[in-house]
Amino acid sequence: MSDLAVRAENLGKRYRLRHVTGGARYRTLRDDLAGLPARWFGKQRDAATEDFWALRDVSFTLKQGEVLGIVGRNGAGKSTLLKILGRITDPSAGGVDIFGRVGSLLEVGTGFHPELTGRENIFLSGAMLGMRRHEVRRRFDEIVAFAEVEKFLDTPCKHYSSGMFLRLGFAVAAHLDAEILLVDEVLAVGDAMFQKKCLGKMRDVGHSGRAILFVSHNTGAVTSLCTRAILIAGGKLAADGPAEAVVSRYMAELSASADDDYVADAAPRGPAGIAAIHLRTVGGEKRNTFPMSEPMVVACEFVLARESAFTFSVQVKESNFSPVFHFTSGDAGFALPRGPGRYAVDITLPALQLYPGQYLLRLALTDAESGFQTDVDGIGFWIEQDFAICARPLPRQAGLIFGRAGWALREPGANGQS
Repeated sequence: MSDLAVRAENLGKRYRLRHVTGGARYRTLRDDLAGLPARWFGKQRDAATEDFWALRDVSFTLKQGEVLGIVGRNGAGKSTLLKILGRITDPSAGGVDIFGRVGSLLEVGTGFHPELTGRENIFLSGAMLGMRRHEVRRRFDEIVAFAEVEKFLDTPCKHYSSGMFLRLGFAVAAHLDAEILLVDEVLAVGDAMFQKKCLGKMRDVGHSGRAILFVSHNTGAVTSLCTRAILIAGGKLAADGPAEAVVSRYMAELSASADDDYVADAAPRGPAGIAAIHLRTVGGEKRNTFPMSEPMVVACEFVLARESAFTFSVQVKESNFSPVFHFTSGDAGFALPRGPGRYAVDITLPALQLYPGQYLLRLALTDAESGFQTDVDGIGFWIEQDFAICARPLPRQAGLIFGRAGWALREPGANGQS
């Protein structure tokens, strides 16, 4: 019997994009009704279309018991690939053979209803994910123990904290009796202890002989969890091989393409968008390399399309996407404008005294009322040695943040054991 779990051959997914030509982007109902006769008789064409291939000619195999990582930049086509494998969407070209039952962790909390209790939502979410009632009942105690919500099991989920909701949703999905598990960035949320627990669960699933496809921007988790990885770039398969080799190539390409400037290609289509990002010194000089002891200014322009309470955040990450620092406008007591319009804001990051090397920025604009978030990730900058604060060379592998400890001699045994 074949040991294959997944076989994809020349997979492709095409979307048709519609572009309004002429006139305003937003139309009223009266405008649409008035134009109906002309459109019925083909006399009016107010929209142009183009084909966009989110995936094209992607072929790979996955064996039973293998853990395959999928890496690539935002918009590369990773999530589209998982949606095809999970039968959420059909491919436009090629085909895929699935040998076994598929469980998807593409969105934690699938099928949850806030008015139902945790106990009821376990059965509801399990059914939505393809589990039979007797399967949920058999795994019920394991799910509850993993989620650590025993005391609140009969409480409506609308009273749960976001962390409790997240733990319960992951617990249900992770205990599916499936031969193939699809995981898409669900480990990027939650606190450190929860992420560690989720990674442990993923390792257990992999050791049990089930196949896993794991999408994540956390390259450390990919190299730790996966034996093999593929790189998706521009909707195409760019690399397939050992996880460490593929991740190294991905990081090298990311470093080569990183820039200190970002300008959006088009106006935001949602309630808000980040339009431009520039890095500069406190004195106004544009650059992307900074000494260890020098502050950095992130000059950003953003657009709000509606009135709401938005917050801005800046995250500093290592080149492997591991978070280092996180700054928010809310923590600083800084209120962003509420009304529609285009605005500019300067965020001055203090001298963080990071060891020399490359780092990345992620900027996010969040609507506190609706939860909508838009972000820009992968803005690269470099920290260089500052011999004014340390005369010896500081190799990156020695540490992350430079600092000085207090040193003092004492008499042996005077303030401690000799």
